[in-house]
Amino acid sequence: MYESEKSCASSDRREQTWESIDWNKCEQAVNKLQARIVKAQKAGKYGKVKALQWTLTHSFYAKTLAVKRVTSNNGKKTSGVDNVLWSTPQSKFKAIVTLKRRGYKPQPLKRVNIKKSNGKLRPLGIPTMKDRAMQALYLMALEPVSETTADNYSFGFRKDRSAADAMARCHALLSRKCSAEWVLEGDIKGCFDHISHNWLMENIPTDKTILQKWLKCGFVYNKELFPTEEGTPQGGIISPTLANMTLDGLQELLETNFPWEHIPGKTGWYCPKVRLVRYADDFIITGETKELLEQKVKPLVAQFLAERGLTLSEEKTKITHISDGFDFLGFNVRKFGDTLLTQPAKDRIKRMLSKVKYEIKRSRGGTQHELIMRLNPILNGWANYYKYSAASTVFRKADHQIFKKLWQWALRRHGNKCKGWIKDRYFHRIDGRDWVFAVKKKNEKKEEYYVPATILFYTKIERYPQLKCEVNPFDPEWRQYLEKRRTAKMKMSLKGKRSLIAMWERQKRNCVLCGEPITAETTWHTMNRQENGKNHLSLVHDSCYQSVTHKKKK
Repeated sequence: MYESEKSCASSDRREQTWESIDWNKCEQAVNKLQARIVKAQKAGKYGKVKALQWTLTHSFYAKTLAVKRVTSNNGKKTSGVDNVLWSTPQSKFKAIVTLKRRGYKPQPLKRVNIKKSNGKLRPLGIPTMKDRAMQALYLMALEPVSETTADNYSFGFRKDRSAADAMARCHALLSRKCSAEWVLEGDIKGCFDHISHNWLMENIPTDKTILQKWLKCGFVYNKELFPTEEGTPQGGIISPTLANMTLDGLQELLETNFPWEHIPGKTGWYCPKVRLVRYADDFIITGETKELLEQKVKPLVAQFLAERGLTLSEEKTKITHISDGFDFLGFNVRKFGDTLLTQPAKDRIKRMLSKVKYEIKRSRGGTQHELIMRLNPILNGWANYYKYSAASTVFRKADHQIFKKLWQWALRRHGNKCKGWIKDRYFHRIDGRDWVFAVKKKNEKKEEYYVPATILFYTKIERYPQLKCEVNPFDPEWRQYLEKRRTAKMKMSLKGKRSLIAMWERQKRNCVLCGEPITAETTWHTMNRQENGKNHLSLVHDSCYQSVTHKKKK
């Protein structure tokens, strides 16, 4: 039987198989070390931080969680240049002891280009499975430091933060009568591709030897090896955190240069209302006047970025009045008189409707149930993303467009039938709602029930709970606050269904198939599972449900 080697005191436990690993014990051990790193960082004991990071990256428990992360996420079926995948429990277990610092040499990235929304290509660098696991391992040691030193109003690629938190902050900044009226929409040109390697080496508090190897590993495109002289690869697990740490400090810079000040000869204090909201490399900065943003704020930001090898995109960076509105993270934010409305952006509406049209078109020869199963993830995800905005009117109009496409799909299938027959076959009355696109099914007890398509307009518009932006998910002081917040958000997403909430609590808030947490941000599904000869209804991730049903079909 293959056994893991001892690498340090925290790696003392010997496991014999992948299935025998105690995941709760692994998480507890890693969380304890991360909390100690946060405590040392806050106390300014940087030598101790470095020592604790070394201990964590040589821990058996951390290595196990790193392998689990890269073999359970969406990229588990994508290989690097070596075409190696860890798809079996034996290969996953053997991979744990290969994560060693001594003799480690990352392989070049596999370059893949994907289309952006504007038609341009975005280059992705895909590391090998081993390099991904090494990045996940060192990220566990780096994240507690990055979260302790991060800007409070940075929301992208950070634990327990989302785009909804960024939009809630935007609403708080711009919704009052006395709020700033001008907004600088900032976008960094090729942020991931142009970050200075020298700046990263001098300022990122992690193992410099390992970091330099990742930065200089090169990439393979069309079977040709190219060097990497700048930037971090989009596709690497650690890259978003490196990019965030590169941009951290912008908030402090603005607060230092634009504080409250007293104007001689006048009573009271003057505030320039310069505030930052950032999500990864997209950000907005509010200001009292256009001239302030144009002549003072924008040059200051440009200088800050130049030190890191970055520049503002002239095409996407612009200054807008709040009455004209601006787009940010797929939302349109605009003030009508004294009322601020946050609505889905027009291009996002068109993109969603085009996806729906494509799925309906490709389902011409399929069944109604298959079409509903394809549409519901798209519509549910879209509705959940925008349900914290003023989206009722948009939902109603989108429903009308979707209904017309579904009606056309039904008419096309039965050219020799009357419209009343077609309506009775494909559209039903459910809970007092008529014309619901749904399919009738029967369960084992021969009781009829319906599988309906999602109706956007029936998604309840809710107010999003604003985050305390100084929160640190690795600091034990914030543990109770975050637990309450996660529970509240999950209960909001479950729409008051007590049975589902009890099921979620009974499963310890994790998916029963993959063991990863089920949160309000993750899409989930209910599934019948056999346990001890009995059927049990369980909550699982939507991706896990799809993989299980796909295997059953095969």
